Amino acid sequence: MTKPTGKLTSILGVSAYYHDSAACLIQNGKIVAAAQEERFTRKKHDAGFPNHAVEFCLRQGGVGLRGVDYLVFYDKPFVKFERLLETYLSYAPKGLGSFLTAIPVWIKEKLFLRTLLEKAFRQVGNFEKKEKLPPLLFGEHHESHAAAAFYPSPYEEAVVLCMDGVGEWATTSAWVGRGSQLTPLWEIPFPHSIGLLYSAFTYYTGFKVNSGEYKVMGLAPYGEPKYVKTILDNVVDVKPDGTFRLNMDYFDYCTGLRMTNNKFDAIFGGPPRQAESTLTQREMDLARSVQEVTEMVMLRLANSLQQETGLSNLCLSGGVALNCVGNGRVLREGPFSGLWIQPAAGDAGSALGAALNVHYSYLNQPRVCQGSSDSMRGSYLGPRFSNEEIETSLQQLEARYERVEDSDLYRRVAEYLAEGKVIGWLQGHMEFGPRALGGRSILGDPRSEKMQSVMNLKIKYRESFRPFAPSVLRERVSEYFEMDTDSPYMLLVAPVAEKRRRAVQPDLQKLWGIDLLNVPKSDIPAVTHVDYSARVQTVSPDTNPRYYQLLQEFEKQTGCAVLINTSFNVRGEPIVCTPEDAYRCFMRTEMDVLVLENCLVLKEHQKPVPKDEAWMNEFELD
Repeated sequence: MTKPTGKLTSILGVSAYYHDSAACLIQNGKIVAAAQEERFTRKKHDAGFPNHAVEFCLRQGGVGLRGVDYLVFYDKPFVKFERLLETYLSYAPKGLGSFLTAIPVWIKEKLFLRTLLEKAFRQVGNFEKKEKLPPLLFGEHHESHAAAAFYPSPYEEAVVLCMDGVGEWATTSAWVGRGSQLTPLWEIPFPHSIGLLYSAFTYYTGFKVNSGEYKVMGLAPYGEPKYVKTILDNVVDVKPDGTFRLNMDYFDYCTGLRMTNNKFDAIFGGPPRQAESTLTQREMDLARSVQEVTEMVMLRLANSLQQETGLSNLCLSGGVALNCVGNGRVLREGPFSGLWIQPAAGDAGSALGAALNVHYSYLNQPRVCQGSSDSMRGSYLGPRFSNEEIETSLQQLEARYERVEDSDLYRRVAEYLAEGKVIGWLQGHMEFGPRALGGRSILGDPRSEKMQSVMNLKIKYRESFRPFAPSVLRERVSEYFEMDTDSPYMLLVAPVAEKRRRAVQPDLQKLWGIDLLNVPKSDIPAVTHVDYSARVQTVSPDTNPRYYQLLQEFEKQTGCAVLINTSFNVRGEPIVCTPEDAYRCFMRTEMDVLVLENCLVLKEHQKPVPKDEAWMNEFELD
């Protein structure tokens, strides 16, 4: 089907009802706006219909819902229901409890998702009862992932690899993208899933599935790969080409309400760790082992896909593509000369993929590549606030602030950072995806020996082992890290450059139990993980000029072109969206300075806020 030209064509994509609901608007193929619902509702991983995200996208595009040409949902619920039923039937009579829990929800809501979606769209667009909605289309889950990976990429042609927990049936799929077309190559079906394998170890090490996987990745360098052989001999069979099969005797996710079972416990030395209990060497070794198996799969699949297609570029999406350690190895050791990863690689980004797929595949529109850059606009696709709006908010909050011109702002903030102060930084459009990229960030001095533990324990209220990411001027990246490529979305891990290291790798077994974070590891210890790695974000003036100028000023004052960059939130809370969100988080943590565009707020000038236990307790500790 081809849409007549000469008219602005608006397509609204939505993901919802599972986790991380989101909305995206594209107009004539251009990505206009995208945001996750959690940022508006302040409910982490909000799965409800994204009313607020839809309303924002429509405002940003200057169009009402009546002016939208197509609505599109990111997957096909009937196919997913088919997989659910077939799975239960194949394992019957096991899994009756899980079946009785899931089926009523499907019969009541998800099986009739078209009706549910139409009702939600009518409400958000204030449609009359008999008024006709724009056409509602449904994408396929992995096709939406693939479209989100390929269409915004800078490549005219590329291999696309999608890996997640599960879509309708597929858990891993491979595609070839050429021009405006995506062609499927093959897929691995449920229940065999590298994403669910990683989630099983997330569950087993005491973290929450669908949100704690990155903690396992951060914990892995503290361990040894002691369980790799056990995993490969018993749990998953990985072929030389990277394809794999899980031994379902060790898992309960098909029939039960937990990820693993007693047989899994037996080969790994006991029951799962209780959430919030002390981490032991066993959890560290388990994390390292499953991380190595995941990297093995990623590298083998990359090699076999390049041999199969002969193409030189690779695009990644799906939740496994957020494994930036594995991504870094694929870049360094894999066969592809070009690698691009969708910054919103999880289900939220599939709202974007579904919309792009309608534009290019359904409407058969031509695609023009950006050459050296992608079309994600740095992933700064969410709301932004003017200085006037910020001042109004601060006045309503009775906050004391001053408005500062740019030249003075960068100088003063860089001075505060060099003094060891922690900065809350809200600038420009909010980021789309799970990473803070200098739009909604907490910043610190990476040269400080104590900054990592201070920010973890006093600002983020989270586990002290968690590493922080460095933001670095793009032209300086190879001076600090063993890489020389763009990494604007903080999705690649690279070693810290040898010349920046200044300590021998410690004996972790002997040192565990004391404060490892105070062991000097490099010139930038606060962003150097225990294995001398770092999750790098390169900053360029074309996508975030204000953050770039701050980094330049910090380098001018200190000689260091790197800053700590972590998301502007506390543990269990979504990244802040509005100036009000930012001020609230700022006042209830030990941040020193808040910068909202050109408005400068110093903690020492504010009225003290009483300790708000209800605020601290309302967040889900994941």
